[in-house]
Amino acid sequence: MLKKRLIGVVTVKDGWAVQSFGYRRYLPLGKPQWIVENLDRWGADEILVLCMDRSARQAGPDFALLESLASMGLGTPLIYGGGIASAEDGVKVIQAGADRISIDALLHDAPQVLIELGYQLGVQALIAAVPMRMHNQMPCWHDYRHRRDLPLAALEKVLGRGLASELLVIDCEHEGRAASFDTHLLDALPDWNMPLLAFGGISEASQMEELLARPRVAAVGVGNFLSYRELAIQQYKKVLASPALRPALYATDFPH
Repeated sequence: MLKKRLIGVVTVKDGWAVQSFGYRRYLPLGKPQWIVENLDRWGADEILVLCMDRSARQAGPDFALLESLASMGLGTPLIYGGGIASAEDGVKVIQAGADRISIDALLHDAPQVLIELGYQLGVQALIAAVPMRMHNQMPCWHDYRHRRDLPLAALEKVLGRGLASELLVIDCEHEGRAASFDTHLLDALPDWNMPLLAFGGISEASQMEELLARPRVAAVGVGNFLSYRELAIQQYKKVLASPALRPALYATDFPH
């Protein structure tokens, strides 16, 4: 696995890729397959597909989407999150073509399932996705389904046992807003011996550079801001110019 990564994030709602603003307002972008294809061609280090409405609807993972993505012959590792409610779901998602899975709702509903998933898939296949926000000047773990904030102590009970390989910190307040990721969220997290992935309100190369310079941060995720800038990944990587990042691809690199 690369030391530092740039992850392209595709947010999916009702089967369509959307631009999300704080997970409250949405603008349609098109079929998620189109965006995933571009991220794969342009040199994202990983692609994270978040089907954000599957758990709330108890709809299960979107296997039709996974089957479609698997048929595309992607060269970029694929992370899938959304609707995973059991160890069986997680195993089937990997069998359907995902390289790793992102777990969110299970952290609240059945954290013991992570132990079983770790046995069956290996802890390296599990990413804990944690929406966070500041509330009354205190960092909180946000439960988006019930619109409630939980203390970090509740999260420590789940993740302090090393049940996932990485922790995806989602700034749910600033997601969709340019250059607004709140680094206080990273500073507030205890060291659970898990690399951190930062996502939400990350749009500028200088911002990424500062985040990736942090020893605990292994990757940054960018969603909305990759959809409206042509060849955005190449532009970001050109500015970052880090040997730890997968080289960007350009139009002249593609076979004709």
